[in-house]
Amino acid sequence: MSSEETMSISLPDFGTELAPNRYLDRELSWLAFNQRVLELAEDPNLYLLERVNFLAIFASNLDEFFMVRVAGLKRRIATGLAVTSSSGLSPQEVLSQISREAHRLQERHAQLFIDTIKPAMKEKGIRIVRWVNLEDSERSLLHDYFQNQIFPVLTPLAVDPAHPFPYISGLSLNLAVVLKNPDTDKEHFARVKVPPLLPRFVRIPGNSGVQDARFVPLEDIIGEYLGLLFPGMQVLQHHTFRVTRNEDLEVDEDEGENLLLALEKELLRRRFGPPVRLEVANDINPEVLELLIRELDISDEDVYHLPSPLDLTGLFEISSLKRADLHYPPHQVITNRYLQPVEDKDVSIFSAMRQRDILMHHPYESFSTSVQAFVEQAAADPKVLAIKQTLYRTSGDSPIVDALIAAAEAGKQVLALVEIKARFDEQNNIAWARKLEQAGVHVVYGIVGLKTHCKLALVIRQEKGQLRRYCHVGTGNYNPKTARYYEDYGLLTSRESVGEDLTKLFNQLSGYAPEAEFKSLMVSPNGVREGLTARIEQEIANKLAGKDARIRIKVNSLVDEQIIDSLYKASNAGVPVEILVRGMCALKPGVPGLSENIKVRSVLGRYLEHSRIFAFAGGGDPAVFIGSADMMHRNLDRRVEALVRLSQPDHIRELNSLFETAMSDSVASWYLAEDGNWTRHKVDANGNLLIDLQDSIMQDVYAKRNSRS
Repeated sequence: MSSEETMSISLPDFGTELAPNRYLDRELSWLAFNQRVLELAEDPNLYLLERVNFLAIFASNLDEFFMVRVAGLKRRIATGLAVTSSSGLSPQEVLSQISREAHRLQERHAQLFIDTIKPAMKEKGIRIVRWVNLEDSERSLLHDYFQNQIFPVLTPLAVDPAHPFPYISGLSLNLAVVLKNPDTDKEHFARVKVPPLLPRFVRIPGNSGVQDARFVPLEDIIGEYLGLLFPGMQVLQHHTFRVTRNEDLEVDEDEGENLLLALEKELLRRRFGPPVRLEVANDINPEVLELLIRELDISDEDVYHLPSPLDLTGLFEISSLKRADLHYPPHQVITNRYLQPVEDKDVSIFSAMRQRDILMHHPYESFSTSVQAFVEQAAADPKVLAIKQTLYRTSGDSPIVDALIAAAEAGKQVLALVEIKARFDEQNNIAWARKLEQAGVHVVYGIVGLKTHCKLALVIRQEKGQLRRYCHVGTGNYNPKTARYYEDYGLLTSRESVGEDLTKLFNQLSGYAPEAEFKSLMVSPNGVREGLTARIEQEIANKLAGKDARIRIKVNSLVDEQIIDSLYKASNAGVPVEILVRGMCALKPGVPGLSENIKVRSVLGRYLEHSRIFAFAGGGDPAVFIGSADMMHRNLDRRVEALVRLSQPDHIRELNSLFETAMSDSVASWYLAEDGNWTRHKVDANGNLLIDLQDSIMQDVYAKRNSRS
């Protein structure tokens, strides 16, 4: 047990064994999550361009799901490594159910855009126009755009005995072109890739007004001028299609090769992963489709027939239009009340941290004036001797990275633990790792076989002849851009026990330190599951002893069977369990004799709910932890994660109040049923809209900004 006390608990046997079919399937649960995203896009009460944004998020989420989850399952089936899932479904059954549900959701998504969103956009002066509906003057303008911006970057690829079927890159939009040689009457096939760096929806020149925005799909323009790519040939037909490939990474860290070089090789290999999904326009010629299926070696169930336009991730561009009337009203992001300037003088963050622990709630409270300012002040402070920090994901122009570089150049000892295996950010992180190294920062890549996912910063400062440690432990990444729309908590503290724990943990990550005991942290891969399980068992013991007992958990995903079984046992003992989960949940709530004391809710909205919180009533001595760990095998067994215990009563009250609000029937959320279905509750019995949790939190933050009590 690695928190502030060690506990040994002897619990009674609760009798009957837990049911064998007690878990929901994680992959199908993920699709249920993405359906909740789609339901936001379907919500007529949301601002129009926010609905467009949720349409694009749904499409982007599904792309990643196929690239990673579906691709991984197919790979395990092909290699004979796949096993029956914890839900009791065979690998092939899971794959079949994924296919059936994904087909249904993609069709629902496409029809929502065509039948509802597109007409609603038109009413607001935002039109996506197909080529056949363009005016002559607009076609003339787009002809010039094609000649100047598109034609030079197109590469037509023929398919014949001298030209084998071309490689189709993952997530690229393509035109399958059928041509005819007028001299021989022979038909030919060619592929034209839609350039990914050009706008997906091209704004028609001359329509620059805020209230009048007309767009045409890029592939429509290319399709109209295909004859210029194949002079002397007759274009008979063309069809759009899109391929999704396996893009998960497999890096063997035990081969002794430099991890940076191994990962760069694997990034090249990723581009050539096998196809796992083929999206085609509904009107595709059957012979062309047969050719694509054969050449891509893909099964019929992996083909998705959809109304054009394909690839609605391009809607991100349209959702970002500057139309204030069609977006959420701006939220004023404020500085945490303990870090606000006094008499127009910037606060010394170190001085504020010496007075008390500071709990920030992003994005409601500013990241730049708290976490970023903490690192920047440390870099500029001559009394600071060393800075140690983990970097899992960060932005391309990161002020955090710039501050670490400035600190190293000023002669401070700077250690950056860069997780270069952060999925889909690998290339960016390699670049930042090299930039940091060139500036003199000590860059390490963590422990072999483990991803370092914890969010930690440690500053060592010389004060009055002694060294004092200042710490940040967060639930989110050190990324100023995502901090604007990811909901996360962060703790700034100068507590000695936390400083000692972070010192031990950084020594483990950068050196060969033996396993350490931690006072205020739970650290995986050896401490988080064990620590949380012990806390759950303590709540059971408290309940049996007639003391206060309650478990509250907020995570992105809950699929770890051991944690779920512990929660089932707590429910059987009569302990109330409240769970807020954004994404996957394999736990079945409300099952008699198994989980009747467990409630599971999901909140999705303007901000991405990202924080992880674990709260225990503790028999009157509450224990609340925040940190980076989700309840998944990879987080608990194959990652370095850290949870920190909060010590201040006001912080504990604040997070328990969050749960009380979020789990209330007066707040809009989704409820999970034992069969895995989620039901959205957004209106009360009188048809009035329920409270929006995120708006409620913002109002609370405003109310507290002038209070330091």
